[in-house]
Amino acid sequence: MAITESLPATRTSTAPNVRWPARLWGVVAVLSIALLLDGFDVSAVGVALPSIGTDLHMSTTSLQWVVNGYVLGFGGFLLLGGRTADLLGRRKIFLIALSVFMLASLAGGLVGDGGLLIATRFIKGVAAAFTAPTALSIATTTFKEGRDRNRALAILTLFGAGGFAGGLIMGGLLTSLGWRWNFLVPVPVALTALVIGYLLIAKDGPSVRGGYDLGGAVTLVAGTLLIVYAVVTAPARGWVAPLTVVLYVLSAALFAAFVAVESRVRSPLIRLGILRSGALVRANLNIVALFASWIPFQFIMTLYLQNDLHWGPLRVALALLPVGLIEVLVIPVTGRLITRFGTAPLIVASMLSLSLGLVWTIIAAGTHPHYAPVVLPTMILFGFGWAFGFPAIVTQATNGVRPDEQGLASGMVQSSSQVGTAISLAVVTALVAGTGVDFAQYRPGVYLVAGIALAGLLVSFVSVAKSRSHRHSVD
Repeated sequence: MAITESLPATRTSTAPNVRWPARLWGVVAVLSIALLLDGFDVSAVGVALPSIGTDLHMSTTSLQWVVNGYVLGFGGFLLLGGRTADLLGRRKIFLIALSVFMLASLAGGLVGDGGLLIATRFIKGVAAAFTAPTALSIATTTFKEGRDRNRALAILTLFGAGGFAGGLIMGGLLTSLGWRWNFLVPVPVALTALVIGYLLIAKDGPSVRGGYDLGGAVTLVAGTLLIVYAVVTAPARGWVAPLTVVLYVLSAALFAAFVAVESRVRSPLIRLGILRSGALVRANLNIVALFASWIPFQFIMTLYLQNDLHWGPLRVALALLPVGLIEVLVIPVTGRLITRFGTAPLIVASMLSLSLGLVWTIIAAGTHPHYAPVVLPTMILFGFGWAFGFPAIVTQATNGVRPDEQGLASGMVQSSSQVGTAISLAVVTALVAGTGVDFAQYRPGVYLVAGIALAGLLVSFVSVAKSRSHRHSVD
């Protein structure tokens, strides 16, 4: 089946608008909690880093691996996580991965050594690489394409955004009690979701028949791990340092080996033909633009507000909060907008919001930008960009995909977001690592992320053109 940009509901949704039974709401709640925990973990741990470093006597270099360890596990295993759910059964993989996530979080709150904490973070990232795409694929296979699926994906996105926004505030509050609470509080929440999920998520078997492609799995994971590791360590080592170049070459060789394996085995881990879908490729490019512009910009503003304006962590968290609040308020409506207008216009609106926010920062920032007239409007525009963009991009990526490849499509789009963010953040870190005393030192990073957002806008215009062309052909 061809993958296309979602058209308005009058052309794609054939299911009647019926009420969901309580059991279905329970399933959506479990999946939403899993994504909420992922979002909470990323933002809450970031707020707690200074306290972790002081308590565990970790250097700045070691402390960054509390974050990078999670990124490495998450980004390295996302594609495998999504595809494994297709191959072995989504319910089984989701519950096992959520259990591992819970135990890793508990261990992280109890360890007394920095190295062990980093190890638990890596394991937690690997577990999230299985829970996140599996949760999305359970949703996309539970709900038919159209109104109900759009609604379900919007709810899941709402909880993911709520977890990230809530983590900024809760992370500050919990850290004031002790940084370990950022790891311990999610444990009972995950346990509750695990029990309810075991009872409510319908049992399913493998969506794909055939053997497990071990060669493809090994080359894919090894190649992804190497490229993510090379990128996150390049700013400290040097972008053209011998070891960095060797890592690039090895990862490229492993990806080439992966393609060779997949083109020959009877039951490939990833059917290479799925990459011929223009809609899926554009969805992946747009998710890169979304993540690779916002996350580095958030990093830039955190540095500026803390180092230049001397704001405390909680005040900085409140400064970033408008993005999350707008997501929470707007995302419930986004599903209905996708049903009515299709995904392409919403993605254009998203990329336009990101681009306008960053261009406004470049124009209005000067040397000492104030929060209310400069930063706040950008945060508001980013909030709308996320609220419109993420649900629409995920919907576009999974619409029209065969049921046995829903996990793969979900894993691809999330893997693209992580790898794209890692590369963008690493480059931005190198660009803003100067010793300036005003916003001028951060401008090169803002120029880069603005370029990424504008590139995403151009890609979204292609999606609109393709959507209109497809609509005329249907007419």
